[in-house]
Amino acid sequence: MPRTRILELELARPLAPIQGLDGYSAVLALVRLDGEPLGYARAAVSDGRCNIASLLDHFLARHERELVRALARRWTGLPPAARAPLTAEELPLLARQRQVHQRGRVPTVSVAVCTRDRVEDLEQCLEALLRLDPAPLEILVVDNAPSTHETRDLVQTRFRDSVRYVLEPRPGLDWARNRAVLEARGEIIAFTDDDVLVDRGWAGVIAETFGAAPDAMAVTGLVAPAELESEAQHLFEQYGGFGRGFVRRWHRRSDRAGSPSPKTHGAGAFGTGANMSFRRTLFERIGGFAHELDVGTATNGGGDLEYFFRVLREGFTLVYEPRAVVWHRHRRTMSALLDQLRAWGTGFWAFMHYSRRRYPDEAAAFRRFGRWWYLSFIGKKLWRAVAASIPGDAPADLALAELRGSFAGGAALRRARQQARAAANAFPDEPSLPPVLPNTGAPAPAQGVHAPRTAVHKLELTAPFAPITGLAGYRVVELHLTRDGAPVGRASAFAEGNTLSVAQLRDVVADHLGRELRLAEKNRVREVLRRWLHGLANEVERSAPQPAPVGTISVVIATYDRPDDLRRCLRALGEQRTEHRFEVIVVDNHPASGITELVAAEFPFTRYVTEARAGLSYARNSGIRAATGEIVACTDDDALPDPNWLERLVAPFARSDVMVVTGNVLPLELETDAQHLFERYGGLGRGFKPREFGPEWFRGFRRAVRTWDLGATANAAIRASAFRHPAIGLFDEALGAGTPAPVGEDTYLFYRVLAAGFRVVYEPAAVVWHRHRREMSELHAQIFGYSAGHVAYNLTTWRRDGDRRGLLRVIVELPLHDMKQLARVVVRRAPYPVGMVLAEVTGHIAGPLAYWRAARRVSRLGRSPSLVAVPPGHREHDHPVPLSDDGESAEEDERVSAIAGGAQRSAEPPVSG
Repeated sequence: MPRTRILELELARPLAPIQGLDGYSAVLALVRLDGEPLGYARAAVSDGRCNIASLLDHFLARHERELVRALARRWTGLPPAARAPLTAEELPLLARQRQVHQRGRVPTVSVAVCTRDRVEDLEQCLEALLRLDPAPLEILVVDNAPSTHETRDLVQTRFRDSVRYVLEPRPGLDWARNRAVLEARGEIIAFTDDDVLVDRGWAGVIAETFGAAPDAMAVTGLVAPAELESEAQHLFEQYGGFGRGFVRRWHRRSDRAGSPSPKTHGAGAFGTGANMSFRRTLFERIGGFAHELDVGTATNGGGDLEYFFRVLREGFTLVYEPRAVVWHRHRRTMSALLDQLRAWGTGFWAFMHYSRRRYPDEAAAFRRFGRWWYLSFIGKKLWRAVAASIPGDAPADLALAELRGSFAGGAALRRARQQARAAANAFPDEPSLPPVLPNTGAPAPAQGVHAPRTAVHKLELTAPFAPITGLAGYRVVELHLTRDGAPVGRASAFAEGNTLSVAQLRDVVADHLGRELRLAEKNRVREVLRRWLHGLANEVERSAPQPAPVGTISVVIATYDRPDDLRRCLRALGEQRTEHRFEVIVVDNHPASGITELVAAEFPFTRYVTEARAGLSYARNSGIRAATGEIVACTDDDALPDPNWLERLVAPFARSDVMVVTGNVLPLELETDAQHLFERYGGLGRGFKPREFGPEWFRGFRRAVRTWDLGATANAAIRASAFRHPAIGLFDEALGAGTPAPVGEDTYLFYRVLAAGFRVVYEPAAVVWHRHRREMSELHAQIFGYSAGHVAYNLTTWRRDGDRRGLLRVIVELPLHDMKQLARVVVRRAPYPVGMVLAEVTGHIAGPLAYWRAARRVSRLGRSPSLVAVPPGHREHDHPVPLSDDGESAEEDERVSAIAGGAQRSAEPPVSG
């Protein structure tokens, strides 16, 4: 089971080394700037370490816009004497400045936690609430129709001096929320859930937001995962989670032209009930929560969504403020997650049925939104899961659970109405907040042919901002931006109400400045920010205990009766200039001939290993199992490593997130037409520019992942820990030279490394020289094998990893490519001779058969024992073992046991170059 460590990185303060990563496979960090969340950064964990530079690179690749926007907003908050023209070079300097938030009168906050029979969760929630700084006016626990007295006992014993206990006997979360409104004394009522840990500054940010935005009636905030310890928790985040982004947004009923905004009906985009706050006066104007909705009723949800919609529909403003952070503990089991998503579907459609009945004029809009929900929202999730099936995307079961739940929404609402009436009749003396009041807010704006009124205002960027008032009747404010009196641009703000707050002005100006920077000097901005973030990471690396240098390197060479080539390769290895200790393991893939053993004996620094099962992957895996080094370097017997090859190849492993390094493969000779044509075809090299590939590159492909662009194991080094990683393992022995699918074992290993969250580095300075095939017949056979193996590789990613991008590559992309190539042959514009084109096309056609034959071959010969630690009772294999011809598992075939282990000849101790 993968485990991801959740942590925070604060860019405004010195970073600290990341500790406590043992047992984790990845890190997910919430990156903040002086408390303001900017985005998530993810990096893999290797040997208990995480490279902070890689973590920040991932953050910048995904959240550059948010970072620039946050820095530009700080520029607007500086006093005039501290300001300078905003340039790329000055952006990192702004991180040292504390952002000045406008503080008007700060309202009082009552925090309400509605709970039912979850004492352990509640205890942790209350402990976090008591750490709030500043502290709220009060903390209420509303115990909703409890089955025991445990909640009451907990509050009245452990938290009696700091938390007020309230009993709400009527079952249903919205009964409890309404009771909290009646009991609370604060001007703001902030709701959170019992399975949530609030951020230390949560209540203060909420109060500050309401104080700075007098027209705001509701505030929601960021809900981040508190832990990712189980598969279900990972899948919930992949499905979308509770997060609503990292940009503050001002939601209103209508768009700039005054027309009703269709996004209003998708109320889930505005936030969630685990992190929502309202002015007390709002409940006096539009009523309380709907008793028929949410947890504890037949609808199982929708109460928060209905209220968000009602706030906007009645003409008020809802602010999404990501600085108000809470941490949510997601469901830990798959059954609980599927139940949650079914409840989401039921609650969402119950909310739409409820709101359509309350607002009949919105019926058509809700029908349109419902069609979009089915066709685009759920439809897209199902398409990605079923048609594309990209690793890392949520499986179809989750979308299907939500879809099934949606069909029950209408009936569930009818049952919930009966439950609500029964609850009201059962407790007639309990106080009640009216859930529905006549429409008293601003009416929904009518569409018209006249342009909306626009207020024009000049905004001096170097002067302190002040709220713009007197905007009643205006829809848009056009801001003419000046710097020291000189015009520098225009921006517009969406006005609703009488005031445009300072916070809104800063958001608008930050958007303008950030967009101006990104458009004018995009590459330079990115490079300046990258250098700044790397500087922060380097400070951590200098202060942290340095990781141990790379230890022994094991160089594995698999060979099949090519004594002259092997002899030249071993001589080149003996001439390596490196400070690292290394061993050379020669794997004889045809020990019966006795040829290779004689050559290996000429070089005392080699270790001789046999592997009688023919196939490059079988041989390499035997070498890997015999290797003692922390790094396993691979090359071929027909390659000559450059004297500096090993030193340059292993240098990138100083970073803990790098799992594979590939190098450049250049032609040793170009003496024949076949050798020239092979280079024109693409050769084995991948250019002279260093490149890096990570999970974001892997997931960015809508089509098949082009891992064949990363290099080849004719020149590659892999951490030995990769072969022990449960998501990676050894080379796939159904792929590679000597099998019916003669390539793909290396590209499939790269695929699994990237899918596991690690990085692959291409280092062109690490060179080996390769002797290409000299004859055209050999070249045609090579291209045929490459093409068949390429198909087998893509089918492997589909069958073993569920990645349908590989299947689409085989049945759509490659046939289209082949038809184009054949058409070019007909018009005599083919890039290669006809024989090469035909070899490629026929190889693609033969690929599925080659894949099937290769799988049956491995079934007969058996897979090499895995290096992955397998729990007791589990079978020891990287993948499920296919059945042999007689229908029995190949792992039970004892005939190959004598040759699978591989005999080793004793060798001298490893030597340095």
